[in-house]
Amino acid sequence: MKQKVISVLKKYIEEEVILEKPKDISFGHFATPVAFSLAKKLRKSPMLIADEFAKVFSREKMFESVEAVKGYINFKLNEQFLNEYAMQALSNEDSFAKEKKEEKILLEYVSANPTGPLHIGHARGAVLGDSLCRIGKHLGYNISSEYYVNDAGNQIKLLGLSIFLVGQDNFLDTKVCWPEEYYRGEYIFDLACMARERFGIEIFEDEDNIDTLSDWGKEKMLELIKSNLKSCGIEFDNYVSEKELYDKWNEVFEKLKTNDAVYEKDGKWWLKSTKYGDEKDRVVIREDGRATYLAGDIIYHDDKFKRGYNKHINIWGADHHGYIARMKAAIKFLGYDENRLEVILSQMVSLLKGGEPYKMSKRAGNFILMSDVVEDIGSDALRFIFLSKKSDTHLEFDVDMLKATDSSNPIYYINYAHARVNQLFEKSGKKPKDVFDVELKDLSEDAKNLLFNSLLLSEVLEEAFKQRALQKLTEYLKNLASSVHKFYNEHKVIGSNDEDIYLKIFAMSALSIRVGLKLIGIKAKYKM
Repeated sequence: MKQKVISVLKKYIEEEVILEKPKDISFGHFATPVAFSLAKKLRKSPMLIADEFAKVFSREKMFESVEAVKGYINFKLNEQFLNEYAMQALSNEDSFAKEKKEEKILLEYVSANPTGPLHIGHARGAVLGDSLCRIGKHLGYNISSEYYVNDAGNQIKLLGLSIFLVGQDNFLDTKVCWPEEYYRGEYIFDLACMARERFGIEIFEDEDNIDTLSDWGKEKMLELIKSNLKSCGIEFDNYVSEKELYDKWNEVFEKLKTNDAVYEKDGKWWLKSTKYGDEKDRVVIREDGRATYLAGDIIYHDDKFKRGYNKHINIWGADHHGYIARMKAAIKFLGYDENRLEVILSQMVSLLKGGEPYKMSKRAGNFILMSDVVEDIGSDALRFIFLSKKSDTHLEFDVDMLKATDSSNPIYYINYAHARVNQLFEKSGKKPKDVFDVELKDLSEDAKNLLFNSLLLSEVLEEAFKQRALQKLTEYLKNLASSVHKFYNEHKVIGSNDEDIYLKIFAMSALSIRVGLKLIGIKAKYKM
């Protein structure tokens, strides 16, 4: 809708046209400040330019009115335009708010170490990434999702050691010498029990078996992680193994040396990351010849940038903020455009239950498990609340609020609006398709406003995706649901002279709610 208005205005204006949505809809459906940007070029005051253009734009059939106000130009769309737009959307639900774009995007998120189940911090990035991917695909981007499996290095060996020691402690008459660092939690005991069943008790008798337990334990944890994600409707297009990529380290390291990106000092090899904004140079090869964690990420990003994507989006935890500069430096040293990498940071989450801190999981070793919260409040509530604030801001909420069956629970309130529309159609004895062709005319202001707001989904999706601000979509859905409830309470629908007109407008509202929820991984309810 917005793009159609802009295309009309571009017939008269060569400059870039910015279209805004006034906070008060009584001023108009859209407004443009273009007169201000033209003032210097035309050597006229913005108010005079706005007055002149308002008269020109008034000739266009799609506008009910065009008004110049203090240099701004406000537009109200006419009923015919809104009606045609609604008919097109209702008749083609699968293509509603869809476009086709050329940009090819690789979106990497979660990528949690496969050494334990996912906790609630991982869940926020997972929901954000999956929803961003869904919206991007809907908008026509060629977007793929990827999970980078950190299955090389000390953390995997530590997993195997932890399973080995817990097995010795519980199944053998052995005095265990516990190291300072090992993985705790009941899930390690569960893995030890499974390992005994899989390999026999002798697996815990020889330290040479730790590597076997490491590889086996990693696979079991990856299975659990995939299960945790699937419980929230999250699946990846691709999984990439860090361990398998290490075969390319020599090749990548030679490229770094050729590009004067590394130097040797104190028996280590360092990346010259300070050259491109990092606070200090970083070690990529230790004194003993082992590659560091950063080296693994450099290999991975070299592999990613070779695959022909226009843009790479990584969703990282907020604690990785300092990692961005060194990663972008490495990408530049490898000969790629570091601006093709975008990093979205996801802040941690604080959970309450009845006003008190949410109970930690003994299974995970003092973490709040994603699976526990999904079991407590359901996937829909978890997904919605995690998208209700921008990812780089702290999120705190009480899970009991998401069990309420009133307007205090946003997902209930939105679903109830959708179900209410369905109930209206059942009472009328009609199906939505029966009113698709009804002409919308002589609408009251509140009916027209509800229709207009129901048609805004494509604009909201575009803005939410481009700004990586998916809270714009959740806020839109809440506001639209509120408008549906308000209109329902203030107007008689069934049996009124405008029954079919109202039903068509409600059908449009329900469509936007249904599609909007689907794109954040929630299936709209038809009955409640």
